[in-house]
Amino acid sequence: MNYYGATDLAESFRTVRKNIIQVAEDIPEDKYSFRAAPDTMSVGEILAHFATTPHWAQQCHFVEKKAAVAMEDFGRWMGEAGGKSQALSTKTLIVDLLKSNGEEFAKKVEHMTDAQLGERVGLPMGDKTRFEMLLGVPFNLPRSSAPA
Repeated sequence: MNYYGATDLAESFRTVRKNIIQVAEDIPEDKYSFRAAPDTMSVGEILAHFATTPHWAQQCHFVEKKAAVAMEDFGRWMGEAGGKSQALSTKTLIVDLLKSNGEEFAKKVEHMTDAQLGERVGLPMGDKTRFEMLLGVPFNLPRSSAPA
């Protein structure tokens, strides 16, 4: 039995996503090209990355429903997410995707059962439960903005 369940996971994701959307809306579009240093992602690139980050988790847990994940799976999913983020060329596209796919992901998480959350997924570095894997999604968003 999880005391922190699917509804809590979904709400955590919604809270983090809401804060990211607020930042994305507050920043003027002409500042989306700003880079803190030449070798870092621009503001727009970081926000586009945030918009597409849940892609791997959606593929793993809801589309392909993987029981075991290989490095090749992560590479494929991150490549797909990278392609999607590069296509987000305007503030409007980025904010719209932050809103739409964020809520889509949260709804899928919210409807998971305790049994689904407790399922173990084989990973290259050792098994984890779906709960453990999903717990990191909302909180990895802000930390994933390291230099490109």
